[in-house]
Amino acid sequence: MKVTVITVALNNQDYIEDCIRSVLRQSHKNLEYIVIDGGSTDRTTEIIKKYDGNISKWISEPDKGLYDAMNKGISLATGDIIGILNSDDFYADDDIISTVVNEFNEKSVDSVFADLVFIKRNDPDRIVRYYQSSHFTPRKFLYGWMPAHTTCF
Repeated sequence: MKVTVITVALNNQDYIEDCIRSVLRQSHKNLEYIVIDGGSTDRTTEIIKKYDGNISKWISEPDKGLYDAMNKGISLATGDIIGILNSDDFYADDDIISTVVNEFNEKSVDSVFADLVFIKRNDPDRIVRYYQSSHFTPRKFLYGWMPAHTTCF
């Protein structure tokens, strides 16, 4: 299965490289990586350009906000599975996408989501919040609860 990961960014020179590296290190090789930059004025696009040969598609232009940027990425996606990873987030290990694909294949499901770990920016080993997805049920959508979008495929 082909997986598309979309990263949206705006002026995030401090964290985008960790994000990009975490996607490019994934063990699943049938991966399309799309980066949508909202017209950054810092070094963000310079960092993206460093990985130009490994990023499937990227654009840098003004947009109408975060969700507009996500939708631009989705419209460019060609994967069987789509995930969104914000530019200040990263995958905790190199087998995340492989695990997601295995879940789709083994369970014949329409979507997959997982727990989310919030860490301290200057101390990645320090967990400050743990979002446990096992408590989610589709009925909770009615009350505004949803799985964290960065873990949803």
